[in-house]
Formats: sequence, C-alpha cells, structure tokens
Amino acid sequence: MFGFLPQGNAIKTCKYNPITFLPLNLFEQFKRAANFYFLVLLILQSIPQISTLSWFTTLVPLLLVLGVTAVKDLVDDIVRTLSVSKKSQTTKWKDIKVGDIIRLKKNAFVPADILLLSSSEPNSLCYVETAELDGETNLKFKMALEVTHRYLQEESALADFDGLVECEEPNNRLDKFTGTLSWRNSKYPLDADKILLRGCKMRNTDFCHGMVIFAGADTKIMKNSGRTRFKRTKIDSLMNYMCLLHFFSTCPTLPLCAPQIIVVLILLSAGLAIGHTYWEQQLGNSSWYLYDAEDSSPAYRGFLNFWGYIIVLNTMVPISLYVSVEMIRFGQSYFINWDLQMYYAEKDTAAKARTTTLNEQLGQIQYIFSDKTGTLTQNIMTFKKCCINGQRYGKLFKKHKEILQVDFSWNMYADGKFLFYDHYLIEQIKSGKEPEIHKFFFLLAICHTVMADTSDGQLHYQAASPDEGALVTAARNFGYVFLSRTQNTITISEMGIERTYDVLAILDFNSDRKRMSVIVRESSGSIKLYCKGADTVIYQRLHPRSLKREATEEALDVFANETLRTLCLCYRDISQDEFEVWNKKFMEASLATSHREEALDKVYEEIEKNLILLGATAIEDKLQDGVPETISKLSKADIKIWVLTGDKKETAENIGFSCELLTQDTTICYGEDIRQNEILLEKKKKKKKLKLKFPRTAEEKKKQTEKRRRAEAYKEQQQQNFVDLASECRAVICCRVTPKQKAMVVEMVKKYKKAITLAIGDGANDVNMIKTAHIGVGISGQEGMQAVMSSDYSFGQFRYLQRLLLVHGRWSYIRMCKFLRYFFYKNFAFTLAHIWYSFFNGFSAQTAYEDWFITVYNVLYSSLPVLLVGLFDQDVSDKLSLRFPRLYVLGQRDLLFNYKKFFISLLHGTVTSLIIFFIPYGAYLQSMGQDGEAPADYQSFAVTTASSLIFVVNFQIGLDTSYWTFINAFSVFGSIAIYFGITFDFHSAGIHVLFPALFHFTGQSWWFVVLSPVSCSFYLQEEQQWKRRQSAFRRGVSARRSAYAFSHQRGYADLISSGRGIRKRRAPLDAVLAAGDTGPGHTGHTGHTGDTGDTS
Repeated sequence: MFGFLPQGNAIKTCKYNPITFLPLNLFEQFKRAANFYFLVLLILQSIPQISTLSWFTTLVPLLLVLGVTAVKDLVDDIVRTLSVSKKSQTTKWKDIKVGDIIRLKKNAFVPADILLLSSSEPNSLCYVETAELDGETNLKFKMALEVTHRYLQEESALADFDGLVECEEPNNRLDKFTGTLSWRNSKYPLDADKILLRGCKMRNTDFCHGMVIFAGADTKIMKNSGRTRFKRTKIDSLMNYMCLLHFFSTCPTLPLCAPQIIVVLILLSAGLAIGHTYWEQQLGNSSWYLYDAEDSSPAYRGFLNFWGYIIVLNTMVPISLYVSVEMIRFGQSYFINWDLQMYYAEKDTAAKARTTTLNEQLGQIQYIFSDKTGTLTQNIMTFKKCCINGQRYGKLFKKHKEILQVDFSWNMYADGKFLFYDHYLIEQIKSGKEPEIHKFFFLLAICHTVMADTSDGQLHYQAASPDEGALVTAARNFGYVFLSRTQNTITISEMGIERTYDVLAILDFNSDRKRMSVIVRESSGSIKLYCKGADTVIYQRLHPRSLKREATEEALDVFANETLRTLCLCYRDISQDEFEVWNKKFMEASLATSHREEALDKVYEEIEKNLILLGATAIEDKLQDGVPETISKLSKADIKIWVLTGDKKETAENIGFSCELLTQDTTICYGEDIRQNEILLEKKKKKKKLKLKFPRTAEEKKKQTEKRRRAEAYKEQQQQNFVDLASECRAVICCRVTPKQKAMVVEMVKKYKKAITLAIGDGANDVNMIKTAHIGVGISGQEGMQAVMSSDYSFGQFRYLQRLLLVHGRWSYIRMCKFLRYFFYKNFAFTLAHIWYSFFNGFSAQTAYEDWFITVYNVLYSSLPVLLVGLFDQDVSDKLSLRFPRLYVLGQRDLLFNYKKFFISLLHGTVTSLIIFFIPYGAYLQSMGQDGEAPADYQSFAVTTASSLIFVVNFQIGLDTSYWTFINAFSVFGSIAIYFGITFDFHSAGIHVLFPALFHFTGQSWWFVVLSPVSCSFYLQEEQQWKRRQSAFRRGVSARRSAYAFSHQRGYADLISSGRGIRKRRAPLDAVLAAGDTGPGHTGHTGHTGDTGDTS
C-alpha cells in the first residue's frame, strides 16, 4: 500500500535530443542573468534610433559565451547518457514496475529499490557494492527477513507471493527506510538492512530475489540527484555590490552582480543624455549637416541618447568577465587535483576539488571546525586496556623497557595482528576463577552488529565501525570468538566450546542514544540484556547497588588521560513475564509507519535500566602523521581551530595536548566553570514558571507569551555570549557533542561572528557540519565516503589541509583579486574614453573607437594576459608560503579586494582614459601631415587612441605580474601583435571597400603609442617605490602589511631564502613577520600567556 502514485522505472538521463538541444539549451542559458542582460543590450542595439554601435559588437562576444557553454553542456549530456547505459537484460529496466518480483545475478546492477526476499547465500545474505551511491568500495551486507528466507527460495513460491508492503514515501535518505510487510496474517518490520538500492552492484552472491518498492524517479538515488545548496564566496558577495543588477544576485552561476556599477552607468548615461538635450536646444538647429528629416524634440532625442549611452558604456562590465572568472576557477581546481604533494600513496588517494566555485574562499578561512576520530587520528582502533570488576588490565608498550607480548598460540581463532602485554589477564581467563572476566569478554562477543565471513576458509569480520571491529577482535583473541549469525541466532565459541544463542532483540546504536544493547536467550532459558555505551548514559541507568562504580570511574579517568577511547559494559537479567510485556511494546513500535525511531527509543528506555556494571574498555586511536605541525602552522596563520568530538572531556583535552592544540602555557577554561552563575539563574526561572503553568486569564496568557519570547531572546543572547567568549580563545574543544550540535556550533559562529568557516571530517556524523560551513572538507578514512561525497574538497590526510589553505587557497585569493582589479581597470580605461569624446560630438553617443575594435577588445586584445595572471601568478613560492604562515592573513582581512581597491581601480582607469584620449587630442589639434592636410580625422584619432590603450593595458599587467613565465610574456606581446595584425589588415587597400579608408600611422601616432604607457605607469611605479622606502624604517608594523609589502618587491624570494637585509640596520624578515599586530581584534599569539582554550 502506497501513499503516493508509483512511478515507472524508465528514467530519462539525457537532457537533450537533436531537435530540442538548441532551443532548450538557449532557454536555460538565457535564464542566466548575465546572458539575459546582454541579450537585452543586443535588442537595444538593433534599434537604429537608439544605438550608435553595430549589432555585432555585442553579438560576437555573446555568441562566443553561448557557444562555449552549449558545447560543454552537450558533452556533459553525452557522458551522462553513456555512463548509465547498461548491457542488454532479459527484462529491460524501463519495463520494471512497483510490485514486480525480480531475480538478480552476480555482478548485476540493482535496477530499482527492492525488498530483499531471498538469496543464494546462507540466511539470505546479500553482499553489495555501493560505490555509485556513496563512493564506498567496501562491500556491505543485506539480510532478508527470516520468514521470506524460509519460504521464498523457489520460483513457484515467489510467483504465489502475496505480501503487502506499507512504507514511507519516497525520500533521499540512503541509510533510512521504514516499512512493514504484511503476509500470512502477520506483520514484519522492514528497515534499511533489508533494502537493495538502485545503483548498487551485486557482489559475492550468485543470485537474489526481491520485490520492487520504489522505481524510476522515486528511487533514493534519483531523489538525491537534485540540486545541492549553492555556496557563494566572500568575493562573490562583495561583487554583488559592485557589478550589474541587484536582482542578478539570485543567479547562482553569476558571481558578478549588483548595483554599484549599474548605478554609475545609469547616472552617467542620464547626465550625458541631459547634455545632449541641452546641445540640441542650443546648437542643434545651426548644425544643418546633421539634419535627418525628423522633427523630434530635444527631450525626445535626449531620451533616445540615454539608451544609446547605456549600450556604449555597458563595457564597464563585459560579458567576458563571467567566462574569465569561470575559467580561472576551473584551472585552479585542477591545480589542486594535480598536486602530488597532496597525494596519499598508502591509499592511492589524490586531493580532489569537488567544486570549482570556492577556490579563493580557501584563502580567507578564519575558523576551522574539525572532527577528532578519523580526522586528527587514524581511526585504526586497537584494544589496549580494560577495567573488569574494578581491576585494571593492560600495559602500554614502551621502547625503553621491553615487555613480552602475550602468546595467543593456544587459541586457534586468534588474530596474529592483535598485540597485548598483560599476562596476568590471560592467566585469569585460563584459570576461570573470575566469572566477571568471562562475562566481560562474552559481552564483547555477543553485543554488536558485526558480520563474520569465512568464504576463503579464514575468519574475517566486517564491522560497521572500527570500534566494534576492535572489540570483537579482542574478545576473539581472549577465547570468546564470534563465529556466525542468522536473523535470530548468534554462534560463539567460548574457550573452544561452540554455543548458539537466540537473539530476541537488538537495540540499535545511534548518536543520540550513545549505546547499543542485545537481548538473548541462553540455553538454560534465562533471558539477559547486554549493553555497551558511553559512560555518561550507562551510569545514569545503573542499578543503585551496582558494585565497583567508583573504581571503574577512576579507571575511565585514567584511560581518558592516556587519550584512550572508552566504553562501559553492563548487563541485567530479565524475567520471562517482563520480557513478554516489553516485547509486545517493542513489536508495536517496530511496526509503526511513522515516527518509528522515536517510538523505539522510548521502548528501549523502559528495558535499559537497573543495569549491573561489568567494566570498561580502552581503545587506542593514534594521531595521524603531521597533525601537530599542521595545527601549529594554521594557528600561526591566525586561524582559530575548534575540535568538536563526542569523546569525554579528559580524552578530548589530552588529544588537544597530543596534537599541540593546547600547550603547557595555555590557560584552560572549562565550560562548567563559566556556567556556575547561570545555573542559579535557571533555577530561579523554573520556579517562576511554575506559577504560570495554568494561566487563567487572557492577561496571564499574554504575559506567558511575552515570557516565552524573552526566553528565546535570552537563549540567543546565551549563544552569542558563548561565541564571543570562545572566539577570544586561541583554541576551543567541544566534547560530548552530537552531529546536530556540531552543525549548530558552526552555524552560531557564522551567524554571530560573520567569519569564514571551514569544517573537516571523515564520517557520516560530520556531514551536517561539512554542509553547514562555508567550506566543507572530507577525509577519505575508515568510516566510508559519506563525508567526502558531501564535501567541497577532499584528500587522504589531515596534514594536507595546510597546503590546501596556505598555498592553494592563498594563491587562488591573490590571483582572483589581482584579476578582478586589473579587469575593472582595463575596462574603465576603455569605456570612459567614450565620455570624454562626448564633449566633442554633442553628446551624441558616438564611440571613440571603431566598431570591430570594441567587439574584440575583451576577447582578443586584452583578455589573455590577465587570464594567465589569474591562473599562474604567485608572489612567493609554495615553500615560502608554508614557511611563513603569517602571509595568509591578507585574505582574512580582505586587503587585496575591497571597496577601496575597487575605487582605486576605477580612479586608475579614469586617469588612464584621460591620458590616452587627451594627449592624442592635444597633439592632433594643431598638427599637419606631409601632404599639407590635417591628419586629425575621426579614424586616425580612433586608431591612435586604441593603439595607445592596447599598449597601456598590456604593459600594465606586465608590470603587475609577479611570476613571469614564457606563457605570460607571449600573452602580453602576442596580444599587441594580434592587435596590430588585425588593425593593419582591416585598414589595408585590399578591403578598403568594406572598411574605412587606408590609415597610415604617422610619426605622431607612434610617439603617442610609446608615450602613453610611460605616462600611465609612472604613478604606479612611484607608489611602489614609496612603499619600499617606508618599509625600511617603519618598525612595529603589522605582520600582514610587512608580508604584503615585501611580497610585491623584486628580489623578495632571495631575501627570504638568504636572510640578507635590503638595507643596513633593517630587522630580519623573520622578526618582521613575527611582529605583533597592534590593530584591534588581533588575538591569539602563539605562546601568549593570555591565550585560553575552552573545553566545554
């Protein structure tokens, strides 16, 4: 029974066909704001009364952008179609419908979401590979219901199957499923372990049978194929207030959208239009040679000229800017992918930029939120110590004092890789004198969800988490070996004797419960519950008379101080009557079609009480290589690092010391110390609430509503206080946090500090945090690929984070900022010449350049040099970027692209436009050619001005380039050569019939072309020289500004590597970089006694 309309299994993976490609692709592209904007300009240009520009000046760049995007979309569509094409099947996938019974063979892809009914494996196990779903290559097992396994092995029985499935509506949760199978007058609960999802691949299973639950667009993989949340960089947000139209900012693919430039464009056009109206009123009638046989009013002509200037001046932000930004980001992403120094050879894992839109944001990170297990540590769990009945066992191996390993040769099932050094524990087990020890390891062998695999004759375990694998392996070596399980039984070898137990219920683990339990019936008929979990939840559920509580708690503290991960083990006896009553509630909750998890949690609470404590386990999880060095460098880069972990406080604190997040000089402030005064306040508030529990009047209800509103405000104030306090600390460690709380912490910092955040993790419990942060980084670890699949960037080890931020992030930020500043500069210099020309043409919207020059200026003449700077430029090498992390603060403080830099670019472009226009104008004003005629015609002036512009903008980017290569040099001089080649060709005698008359470059023209770059570059060179002199004698300047000043001086790399000073008595560069910043808001110098870490 379905609460939705079942879909067919046909899925259209291709977006286009030969007929619909052109119209559909154009429709999608014109939904992009930039393309639509330039389409409107093209339409305006086609109106003769408005435009003074030829239509091709906008059409050619627009066609170029549309064509490149169309080819990319077509290639993507073809690849997508080919990737999902399947080999011919006995039954075509499109013919499968909901409710069909299908048979799958080994290595076949699952065509729909199906309920596993039976398989060729014992107990109807089925092994699948889910790489297409979540990227994980390790095999997962699914298991059919015991009833379907027993009765649905034959095809005749499958043909007569008349079960009814009631399930949840289609959704995108790959790891969740809630349903019920009704068959033979009974109901059976269904969960994700019994569902094979579309896209999985059958492995190690000859065949299986299943019933189609979801098909086509309703399958979970298709529900996950929707759009992901778009992340915008800080530079994008800044650009939203500098470029086109504010409503364009709703377009996620266009980072260049907002009111400032369009306001300037409208104001300039309006002013020039008013000027034309005035000119028409004063001089228009006397200009008989301009008579066009139309008797229009000056106001109307001014109105038309307003739109004409909108067209002429639109090149302030040309369409090529959008394409260039995307190309730069695309190239930067590949530089990350190709970086061999971020390649983890042990697992053959390369760094991967999973998005191309956030690269420059990597250079502006202010807060890093990191998971601990698997991120800072290796997530390779090893059983090291334990506490049983208050007695601690286990010794850590020390190199300076050799300790003999325990010999497990007496155990035929022992794992040869397992190491243990406490001989007394193994003697106690062999003697059988301590029954609690046997119960302890029996619990480890029976309370888990591990699967045993003996397909190759050897016993292998497949565990859902490394912790469970380590605990079951420990029990195996100490004589309690988990051998196999079915749907309802589990078989264990106890000191060589095999016993099978009935599994009555498994109470699953989740991050909120922090524990799992199993209820089994022993051969004697007695029923026992075995439970393991975090000490915080276990101690709350212990029997009041449970022994050895204090001794075990002391052992937990000792283990935590040694950075070991701990779990408490306990059990209880259950009477038959109590179990029957509870089991009835359990079955009702298991069959619930809505809110099943909440109902089960409530039922679990009823049975998990009055527990008897057995002891605790201690598992070691070593730090990854390079973690302390990475944290140290990131801290020196003024990045605050917060560790969010579910471990207990002592473990988290000691990990903080191990990875050097905390040092001996760090003043540690605990959360409970801060909250002491707030507890009294909360108690007072609760007492006051009791008085208003049952309001009787409307006035009291109003007061209660107001009080709730104030409580919400108080809660927000508490959150802000927490963030304000924690942000003053150099490091913060949050312990005992759930996945939801991790995301909440990140969200609070984003909300109250307006800071750029990065979250890094390796497991499914880090996904929310990764998606919440501005930048999400996934580590390919031991807990699968869910974190990687949800991330923006991924790699194999935490230590690669320093290179991602300090090298690639910093370079990407500097390159993008330099690109944007220069792009605005060259377009302002190009466009504003039209305004100066307006004062000499009656404000008639005539252009200062020829039409073809305007068409290809941003495509051929000036785009390649700045594009290569955005891809390859670097002020210092990667080694120096890592050696001096303080260079990173440039991006954190928005020093290279902000409103000031933008207006400097605007001013620089304005000055350049004045020089390239008025110097030729003044020279041509009184000049005369060899033939006795004045060469000051429009064509001569336009070509001279354009030539000066090309020389100026290309030489300018050459002067601004910090890292010269042959490609950069070729782009600068090649662009100039292309310009002159096209110009001489267009003005040749051969095509004079198509273009204006032959133009000869006169002596004045060449002189202007040479003089203009020198004049325009003089101010820039003077500014650099002034900075150089100032840096020689100013002391106590911020590390950021020192680094920036040096980074743009010639010979900076040699200075750093040699340690020489530029002048005598100059402070060494190390000292300059280490100088304290006296600006406001600077906190957290390494080694400062005022630095605090917060463990809450």
